[in-house]
Amino acid sequence: MILTITLILSFLVAVNFLLLIFSCNKTSKKVETKKQRVIRVQKPTPTLVSNQLSTGQLAATGS
Repeated sequence: MILTITLILSFLVAVNFLLLIFSCNKTSKKVETKKQRVIRVQKPTPTLVSNQLSTGQLAATGS
């Protein structure tokens, strides 16, 4: 029983390593000579306006 579980787990680990080796993405080692320029335009940050109740006034809770 223990031998069977050990063999199954070993097989699954071996298959996992094989899948890891053969399924990884291969990246090309080409050297790009042309660089792209990125121009960022800063947008104005919106101002948040909150409508806060005064300290003596409570909001309706519906209960």
